[in-house]
Amino acid sequence: MKGAKEELAVFIARFNQALKQVFHEQQDINKLSHDRGLPPEVWRGIMDTHPLAVAVPTEYGGRGCIVKECLSLLSAASYESLPLSLTFGINIALFLEPLAKYGDNTIKEEIFPDFLASHRMGGLMITEPDYGSDALNMRTSYQATDTGYTINGRKHWQGLTGQADYWLVAARKDLENGELARDVDFFVTNNADEKQRIEVESLYSNLGLYMIPYGMNVINVEVPKDQRLQPESTGIKMMLDILHRSRLQFPGMGMGFIKRMLDEALQHCTTRMVGAGNLLALDSVQFQLSRIQTAFTLCSGMCARSSDISGIEHNLATEGLEANSMKALVTDLMQESAQLCLQVSGANGYKISHIAGRGIVDSRPFQIFEGSNEMLYTQIAEIVLKRMKKQKESSLYQSLSTFAPTEKSAPHFRENLQFILSDNLPQRKLVDLGKIIARIVNMQYVINMQEKGFRNDLVKNCLYNMQLDVAQLASNLSLHNHAELVVAYQGESDWLDFS
Repeated sequence: MKGAKEELAVFIARFNQALKQVFHEQQDINKLSHDRGLPPEVWRGIMDTHPLAVAVPTEYGGRGCIVKECLSLLSAASYESLPLSLTFGINIALFLEPLAKYGDNTIKEEIFPDFLASHRMGGLMITEPDYGSDALNMRTSYQATDTGYTINGRKHWQGLTGQADYWLVAARKDLENGELARDVDFFVTNNADEKQRIEVESLYSNLGLYMIPYGMNVINVEVPKDQRLQPESTGIKMMLDILHRSRLQFPGMGMGFIKRMLDEALQHCTTRMVGAGNLLALDSVQFQLSRIQTAFTLCSGMCARSSDISGIEHNLATEGLEANSMKALVTDLMQESAQLCLQVSGANGYKISHIAGRGIVDSRPFQIFEGSNEMLYTQIAEIVLKRMKKQKESSLYQSLSTFAPTEKSAPHFRENLQFILSDNLPQRKLVDLGKIIARIVNMQYVINMQEKGFRNDLVKNCLYNMQLDVAQLASNLSLHNHAELVVAYQGESDWLDFS
């Protein structure tokens, strides 16, 4: 297969050239962004470079599921188009890698070559209409038959709805007494087989990410026995391993996108003249761009760390702290970077054809899907609080300074971490605590890169901005009063009565 043995730099350069050709020479990506989907000739031009070979094992003609290569591809794609990068991210982290790790050899021998030769796509179905983040209570069920399994249920908000050729479908065993098993299993379906075809009931008019179809799917399929994934222990741990690996690869999608926001903002502020100087002469603009650059630095650290720990040879079921810290923080940074790029771009930024305006809308759902950030920050806080309780330690600084993921970075935040945590924090404060911990965890990745030669000026600025964030978040934790919703607020609240 073309590209199978190319050096990574050559492979990515060839991919970048294809994107330049289809998005800037054959078509105008800024006009394409108005439409749903991509024209077939654009897809062909992109897929002819075999981008998904990065997530196919070498024995099936791929490049070997090397995380560094997967993140490099996602970054290259997101510099030009965040929806394109997410399309590849879905295929890589939510289909190809789980199949490579847990799939039966007989289906791997069929599916992987088909992906490479025929430009196939795959996705993952977990989310249900009544059970979003509450995946363990999903109602999609399966029953064993003489030849395999029947699966019935409904799934929605799957990226690539109606476009993917293969799906991984999560379901619980029907115990035939009206109950479903607690554990979760995954099955591969192939839309080319009539018995395995998943019906698309409706497509959603998603706001942003126009390239990717989302919708409601009705599942009533039969699959052979070899199309059930084989967990190493339980299905729930397999699901956590898959989701954590996916979250650890979000920095790949964030990397190119944040770099694009930084490059666009820098270019505009350098050339835009205001009075006697350019926009960069304004101190507030310097600060805004330093925030985007800090996001670039943090995301770089995340990519380096993810490359070391998130390969399919590792089981990530218990790596919730790092997976959640990366996913939640990088997606917040993506949204902040797009907002700042738009702000310095002025009115022109507020166009769907402008990279910043489009970037705000396209990056926003990243803070919601695969675990909303509020939920992930809460889980981060709970992991650390559980450890502190086991340590019989009430000082956040003392705990983080002796914790492997934060021991190098915590001393840089000592001044703002010198407080005692109470046992019963309300959830809004758990979210703030999670945001603090996520920043300190990710700052350690940057420090690790600095030790290997990453440039000091970027690290220094990144540390300053993170200290600023932590100081603000820590002050929130120390405030005892908080606002509560007034549900029946209508009485005595019409301003006209007071004018």
